[in-house]
Amino acid sequence: MTKHRLLLIDGSSYLYRAFHAMPDLRNGAGEPTGAIYGMVNMLRRARSDIAADHIACVFDAKGKTFRDEMYDQYKANRSPMPEDLVKQIEPIHALVRAMGWPILMVSGVEADDVIGTLATQASAAGWETIISTGDKDLAQLVNSSVSLINTMTNERLDIAGVINKFGVPPERIVDYLTIIGDAVDNVPGVPKAGPKTANKWLAEFGDLDNLMASAELVKGVVGENLRASLPWLLRARELLTIKTDCELSSHLPSLDDLHAVAEDAPKLRELFERYAFKTWLRDIAAVAEKPAGEALTIAAGIVSTTTEVLTDTVGRNYECIVDEAGFECWLAKLQQAELVAVDTETTGLDALVAELVGISFSVEVGEACYIPVAHRTSETHLDRAWVLGRLAPWLEDASKAKVGQNLKYDAHIFANYGITLQGIAFDTLLESYVLESHLPHNMDSMAERHLGIKTIRYEEVCGKGVHQIGFDQVDLATASNYAAEDADITLRLHQFLWPQIAQNPGLCYVYQQIELPAMRVLGIMESNGIKVDTALLAKQGQTVGKRLLSLETEIHQLAGQPFNIQSPKQIGEILFGQLQLPVIKKTPAGAPSTDEEVLQKLAEDYPLPARILDYRSLAKLMSTYIEKLPRMVNPKSGRVHTNFSQAVAVTGRLASSDPNLQNIPVRTEEGRRIREAFVAADGCKLVSADYSQIELRIMAHIAQDENLLAAFAAGLDVHQATAAEIFGIALATVTAEQRRYAKVINFGLIYGMSAFGLAGNLGIERAAAQKYIDTYFERYPGVAQYMERTRLEARESGYVETVFGRRLWLPEIKSSGPRRQGAERAAINAPMQGTAADLIKLAMIAVQQWIEAEQLQTRLLLQVHDELIFDAPFAEVDRLRDALPGLMGSVAQLRVPLVVSIGVGNNWEEAH
Repeated sequence: MTKHRLLLIDGSSYLYRAFHAMPDLRNGAGEPTGAIYGMVNMLRRARSDIAADHIACVFDAKGKTFRDEMYDQYKANRSPMPEDLVKQIEPIHALVRAMGWPILMVSGVEADDVIGTLATQASAAGWETIISTGDKDLAQLVNSSVSLINTMTNERLDIAGVINKFGVPPERIVDYLTIIGDAVDNVPGVPKAGPKTANKWLAEFGDLDNLMASAELVKGVVGENLRASLPWLLRARELLTIKTDCELSSHLPSLDDLHAVAEDAPKLRELFERYAFKTWLRDIAAVAEKPAGEALTIAAGIVSTTTEVLTDTVGRNYECIVDEAGFECWLAKLQQAELVAVDTETTGLDALVAELVGISFSVEVGEACYIPVAHRTSETHLDRAWVLGRLAPWLEDASKAKVGQNLKYDAHIFANYGITLQGIAFDTLLESYVLESHLPHNMDSMAERHLGIKTIRYEEVCGKGVHQIGFDQVDLATASNYAAEDADITLRLHQFLWPQIAQNPGLCYVYQQIELPAMRVLGIMESNGIKVDTALLAKQGQTVGKRLLSLETEIHQLAGQPFNIQSPKQIGEILFGQLQLPVIKKTPAGAPSTDEEVLQKLAEDYPLPARILDYRSLAKLMSTYIEKLPRMVNPKSGRVHTNFSQAVAVTGRLASSDPNLQNIPVRTEEGRRIREAFVAADGCKLVSADYSQIELRIMAHIAQDENLLAAFAAGLDVHQATAAEIFGIALATVTAEQRRYAKVINFGLIYGMSAFGLAGNLGIERAAAQKYIDTYFERYPGVAQYMERTRLEARESGYVETVFGRRLWLPEIKSSGPRRQGAERAAINAPMQGTAADLIKLAMIAVQQWIEAEQLQTRLLLQVHDELIFDAPFAEVDRLRDALPGLMGSVAQLRVPLVVSIGVGNNWEEAH
């Protein structure tokens, strides 16, 4: 390190990035706090990760700059700063100052220019400078003593890094940017000249001046564009060049003045309390409780300790157990502890095939151990079979309470060795999910969010990408710190999260009666898997392959030339360039969009977009299912095993992955044929149990609309009944087309559809659609009252609830404009989706308990939306047919009956 190191924060860059990266967080008064949180967190991380004895945070000052005087269109295409971000600027400045950071804002120039000037002065003084930014323009400042770091992505750029990223050295960055232009600042470059062209020209001609002098040598259209741009390029270069000689003396007498000052603890406490940053409030409390002379830096979020991995205020005692005496000592601790945090380290993420590498435990905060059992390093450790043999009685003891982070995975790992994990009392993944479903639930995020602890990342231990090693290749010292910390942090998170759940009856019910028991059932379903007919898939592959070739020929004929059908760019060139079809919308980069919504709109009037959609759909079926499923068959079980994730959708819905069996497109004939490949086991039938019109029934229950309740109580076809109400006709005279209209209206209103959306779905005028909606609300006034009541309650509390008390957070409900409108639509639908998710989980739990109590051989295989799929021996099919409607229909008592449809078949499509 040089004599001094200067850390400069590009505050203006990070303001916007924090605002857009964070969810719409708000305090109790409804004030936006997301950008504040992101900015403060970034500054804390910068101080923690980057050692520097001089620091500054630089923001843009208000008012115009010299560039606006040079070019009146400079940044003219930028939207005004969002209102919610404007509200957070002053609090951010106040917090940055209270954290001890010097702030610089200089009128007439931009933050980039101030940073450039400071970096130049620092280099002249022999200092090293690190600029923390996400702005590519600042790459022009990089030299042997100046480097960039993007704190949000951890990307670091020195001279070699700039060359690797941009293809040119730092001293040519301005020339490079001048050629390609800067769309963000509205500085045009040479039309049609992108990064590759810029790199080619600069490699050939050396710099922009030589390129301009030799412009006549550049051939083709791009050469013509270059020559046409010559009068502008010098101005563009001046606009894009960062000033390094700003007058700063009135703001900063000397570089030595750029040093951290003492934090203003009372001011920090005031601001943290106002904006509800509870973790940071605890940090301040920890400082107050520290004995005199014991250093703690809140800005960095770390404690000065003798052990490198410690990043919090509580001492840690981590042990690596490699002998029998140490193991027996810890086994005694496990036996005596009221609650133990358990975690496994393995060879992979596929729990059904991964091998155990080590186990970690924590019995109290700060005390944890790691027991390696299968590391391939030269160090000695205990034998895996011996360790598991000694641990098995405790692991299988239901009276010994255990907590973990995603214990479904760990239960699979132990099951691979014949051990059934019992006594699962808590799971921090599910606790976090129940408490704040809209936020990340991985341990690293939760530890930083709730505990103020920056944990050891897996990538820090095993590396990333092609250089990543298996955990079994990690040395024991490193592995122990990482693994023991996982168990320790899990216990701490539980102690933080559980009391908040326990004090709320609704959340407590959702956690204890739905999520935790559902986790066990999901583990059983994942282990069961489902049989796939690979021979049938191969036949389907031949048929779909021929259809794709035929479509490709047809598409090329319609286009008048061959092109890559999978390339959005080439599709755009054909549709909007050659065929001159109307542009429906544009991408953020300004190019005509070719996404599915656009193609569907164009397909109403033109054949080529329709055929492209057909091709995309078939190609996805081929790659995602027909080709992939046979490769995913487990060689031991001969079945496909999907993974069910509980803590993903904010509504409580489950997610299926590897393979995703919830998104098979069943509206097409080819998609339905994919379901035919999921077959019953030998001697069995597949049984499907599906809740009928569940969300409409929940709507009737929640809205308490008398007409809707009466229709369901009478067992009527609710879409037919709705059509009769809307069209003012007798039930018996409703036509198929009128029923279709009513169905669209019923489901559309559930999802908060507007008259505009309904008109598009039905293909009618907006006025007609509005009339249908008005008539619907006249006939079903309870629904209209529910919608208005829900909007108001959501704005007040920031969330809505399911019938069972699950909280469905709506981070953008207090925003303005389209974001709030979208949140309001979500608020109307979320209680129905969430309640439906709760019901299907309750059904899974009840049915699995019944299967076990009756000692049936039937196996629960899949949950897809509102449907459960079973493998049932021939002799048990009738028992399921008789019992399932009652079991699933009685898991909750609503104001309308829960109706369950049963189907039986040799394959999924036949049963459904």
